[in-house]
Amino acid sequence: MTGAVESEVDVGYDDLTAMPSSEVFSTLRCVGEPLNGRKMDTALWTAVPLADLLERAGAGENCCVMLRAADDYYEEFPLAALESGMLAYRMNGRPLPRGHGAPVRALIPGHWGEINVKWLTEIEVLSEPAEGYWENRGWHGTGPVNTVAKLHAVERDDGRITVAGHAYAGTRGVSAVEVSTDGGATWTGATLSEPLVGSDGAPAADAWRQWSHEYESPGERHEVVVRAREADGTLQPEDRADAFPSGPTGWVSRELRG
Repeated sequence: MTGAVESEVDVGYDDLTAMPSSEVFSTLRCVGEPLNGRKMDTALWTAVPLADLLERAGAGENCCVMLRAADDYYEEFPLAALESGMLAYRMNGRPLPRGHGAPVRALIPGHWGEINVKWLTEIEVLSEPAEGYWENRGWHGTGPVNTVAKLHAVERDDGRITVAGHAYAGTRGVSAVEVSTDGGATWTGATLSEPLVGSDGAPAADAWRQWSHEYESPGERHEVVVRAREADGTLQPEDRADAFPSGPTGWVSRELRG
């Protein structure tokens, strides 16, 4: 840990893996994906908290952090976000794969996947704001991830239709997914999976939930629309926006045959 700190901290891989760790479920979503895209997934990560390193280095009340990677990628975000951040070195019970950032990557809860820098080499604390890799290219999708309910599965059986997918709201959490089978005229609550639970026994603070909804086929073409509510009841915004510059938003819809 370098930059605007009281003392720089150099942590090797053996040092890191000797620190107290936990296994946490965390979802990563790409800022550049389509609204109903599939560039979002969840894994069980073995990780250590960054709070101890921040305290050891004396990061103080500086504004920002720049994460730097072995491939020269770099990304900036608020220092406050790092206080709940982690350094992950295992994935799904195995050593972190090269494609996912081995030997160590960042996990910054609730932020777009681009913030969770892979092949991490340096954490630089900044006293003044700076632009990261994507900001220098016109993007602003390095803040908190947008809430989404995705519709990916459709099954038909004996006059019944089941639709299903995932919902994700970052650290704001998902309390409900609502489904309309008549283009948004009426809504019904979907069935949600139980929250994922990490090694500490607590529900994951930054993980998706699966949802499903079964209904009788109307026998004709119809539009299915899905939307999510955050833990506090806030409804996902309806208006659609493309990925650029701040990540995709809007309700997902799909026309189905009866």
